[in-house]
Amino acid sequence: MNLSFRQRLAKPVSVYINWAAYDELSDNIKLNEAIAFEQFDQMLRLKDQGVHFDYYLMDCFWFSKDGGYREWRAPDWSPEGPGKFLKRCQEHDIKPGIWVSTNFRVAGEEYWFLDVIPEWEDSLATHGRSFCLFQGGYLNHFMESLQLLVDQGFKMIKFDFADFDAATPEVEKTHTREEIRESNIRALLSAFKIFRYNNPDVLFIAYNGYGGEYTNTSIPFTKNIDLRWLEVFDALYCGDPRFSDIPFANFWRSKDHYTDHMVKQYEFNGVPLKAIDNCAFIFGNTGTCYYRGKAGWKASLLLSLARGGWMNTYYGDLKLYDNQDAEWFAKAQKLFYEFQEYGRITTFGGIPGEGTLYGYLAESLNGKIITLVNPGQSVLEFNLEDVIGENNEEAKILFADKGYEPKVNLSVLSIGPEQMVVIGLEEYSDQKYYLGEGDYNVIVEKQELKSFIIDGNSFNTEISVPASHDVQIFIQQFDKKTGLPFRSTGGGAPHGTKLDQILQLEVAQLNKNVPFKYHHDKAIWSGLSWMTAKVKNSDITQDAPLQINFESKEPEGIKLEIEIYLT
Repeated sequence: MNLSFRQRLAKPVSVYINWAAYDELSDNIKLNEAIAFEQFDQMLRLKDQGVHFDYYLMDCFWFSKDGGYREWRAPDWSPEGPGKFLKRCQEHDIKPGIWVSTNFRVAGEEYWFLDVIPEWEDSLATHGRSFCLFQGGYLNHFMESLQLLVDQGFKMIKFDFADFDAATPEVEKTHTREEIRESNIRALLSAFKIFRYNNPDVLFIAYNGYGGEYTNTSIPFTKNIDLRWLEVFDALYCGDPRFSDIPFANFWRSKDHYTDHMVKQYEFNGVPLKAIDNCAFIFGNTGTCYYRGKAGWKASLLLSLARGGWMNTYYGDLKLYDNQDAEWFAKAQKLFYEFQEYGRITTFGGIPGEGTLYGYLAESLNGKIITLVNPGQSVLEFNLEDVIGENNEEAKILFADKGYEPKVNLSVLSIGPEQMVVIGLEEYSDQKYYLGEGDYNVIVEKQELKSFIIDGNSFNTEISVPASHDVQIFIQQFDKKTGLPFRSTGGGAPHGTKLDQILQLEVAQLNKNVPFKYHHDKAIWSGLSWMTAKVKNSDITQDAPLQINFESKEPEGIKLEIEIYLT
């Protein structure tokens, strides 16, 4: 029964997951049958344009709180529960998937997923938030519920929120924390192996609780993932997309950077790239995706594909993509799916969180594709031969963020600040693979005007701005004790505090406020350790000093690092 990832998943799969089309944790948009079917129709529309989908997964909150995963939430679903959904999936050759919480009954500290039903009572942990997996009736009932779902027709299960420290009061009296954790893991592994043996066509994907360090991109890598989970899961996700701890003028590139760092962390832990669900393609107008809409979606899609995972998950509101978008989407998918299935994908370069150049190399018998990211603030040169060896083939830029035109000269590529570039070689240097440019605007010409550190949570400074220059401001806060970036958060939407009320910037000239462009004017559930802002020269009066004032509303114990550029 010890099945491997390679044997179970024979080829890459494409999964639409409807979270972020609604959001009941970082927003107040509830899942119901209408939303689920609206997204199903949109998925079919994109599919007709060539976008590949194998699965549609119903995410969190489909269930009744008191039904033990055996009842659908009323009145949000018709009395027949998933019947209409399962029928539609069958009619259109889409495999249905379903979300469950492994053994948590609460999200965070306040939102309760589930009531305790009689069959679970003797497994309830001391703190009341989760269930022990090796004592009481919870695990057996849970596995029976999963079997009922599979018998209805569900072919994929997303397991979220695992708590392997859960113990009943009786267990806590006789077991150490290490014994409790190992007993919970072994109980679940054993149950999953039996279930997978009896249902070999059902895919399992693992989310929160199955290892990894998701919170930031600053902590050095450690071995924190139990590889036994690869015996039962087809993919392990590497964290809900959030912002990294390196300031970016291109705000959304920071989310790409976060996921690149997490993929590298999982690879460091020994997880094959094909077994990593990078979970990065999530777009919509809800709190989970920070009301992003579809900003920067093309670059994000290409990176999601380039990372090499066989569990290609697509989250959010599919209404955002018109038919022209869908044609581009399908072209990008087709290009990289061939590498995922028949070629080889590897990582190269530095650790993303350290701010060094990094990327992905896709190789096949017909040629190669290099996806390269520069997280720094200056133009860099990269020798392609450092990755592919001696090169006599023409290299073609297939895609790049706009604002800087990357060039290849004798295998040396110039790449702009914060820029992502996709390069095709051999067969893939053909014009038919060209993907155009993204909507990130790379700021190339930077002249550092000021750089300083403040031991405290506020500063004010004054600068003079020459004619025809904009001003770009980077501010990052650090914990003085640990030296690590310090994330501020006011909680998620709709009731959370917007980050611009915590990281407060003011720009003034001649005793009048000067407008500036920034992106942290939203509730960010995952926190942010930095902010960037741009002051346009057209809003500045020449020959008068510009005052920049900043205050972090965080308590003492913060230091600030500031960089100010003319662009």
